[in-house]
Amino acid sequence: MIGVLGAGQLGRMLALAGYPLGLRFRFLDTAHDAPVRDLAEFVRAEFTDFAALDRFAAGLDVATYEFENVPVDAVEHLARCVPVFPPPAALRASQDRLEEKTFFRNLGIATAPFVAVDVRADLDRALEGIGYPAILKTRRMGYDGKGQYLIRERAAAEQAWQTLSGAVLLEGFVHFDRELSQIAVRGRDGRIVFYPLVENHHADGMLRLSLAPAPNRTPALEQLARDYARRVLEALNYVGVLTIEFFQQGEQLLANEMAPRVHNSGHWTIEGAETSQFENHLRALLGLPLGAAEARQPCAMLNLIGDLPEARTILAHAGAHLHLYGKKPRPGRKIGHVTVRAGTIEEVLDRLEKLRLSLR
Repeated sequence: MIGVLGAGQLGRMLALAGYPLGLRFRFLDTAHDAPVRDLAEFVRAEFTDFAALDRFAAGLDVATYEFENVPVDAVEHLARCVPVFPPPAALRASQDRLEEKTFFRNLGIATAPFVAVDVRADLDRALEGIGYPAILKTRRMGYDGKGQYLIRERAAAEQAWQTLSGAVLLEGFVHFDRELSQIAVRGRDGRIVFYPLVENHHADGMLRLSLAPAPNRTPALEQLARDYARRVLEALNYVGVLTIEFFQQGEQLLANEMAPRVHNSGHWTIEGAETSQFENHLRALLGLPLGAAEARQPCAMLNLIGDLPEARTILAHAGAHLHLYGKKPRPGRKIGHVTVRAGTIEEVLDRLEKLRLSLR
């Protein structure tokens, strides 16, 4: 049996990928209406309730987590009872933006310039060195664009400081060509499989659209992304799926952040790759041979955010595959996604535009 900390849509898709392999799952989450509640054994408890974690661990063969804000202490406690992958060190690095950027830099992976900011005077000094515009970010608990303040000029520095409390860092603003992500999976035997680079489009800090494989990617760019991912995987003795998000500038890549888990920009792999990221994550955890990660066809993955669409409207489109997460609609909430496939990227974009028009 596989234990999963967190019971959201990523956990749901892990379970759906595991059932054809004969796997069983147990989830632990604080939410009473978690998307996995009707799919698998579900334990409702706080992640910091170590007695509940001990009960949760009983009978598990291996454990994982489906989002990176699970307390590291909880994962380390669970690891005393059952093997946990990816390793807690990966979780720890991903939870603190300063630690994460420093980790990248120590591995020779390029990033935007960054400076730790502990007191108000640090911010002024950092702005003098980095210049404008710059982004003040909370070091912890930032996701989907939260915990960030864009400073365009000196006058905005005070408002930024007042808005974001606690430990923060300042990053230089990156004028990028596009945003990309590299998804890779490393098995318990050290073998690594890479998915093709994905082009991502965000709005209001949230991922809205992914194109896979990324159009107009060059072999050199893809090799650089894979080299960076390999450095991270091997440095952490990693097991499972890892995602690194990049800014592309010409033929250079700047690492923005990493996610030690299956990732939204990899949802296209369910219909679009030889082996989905979810199945490959499970294969890695269990020491099974990893599956091929090549794209079957060009794909687009469109997030459904806020409103629940009519299934009939989406499924009327050629090449469209609908995934709903069992979550109640509310503004800014990811409630599902649609994957669109076709023989060429031009056909994908044409089908995507028709789909978007119908959803409006």
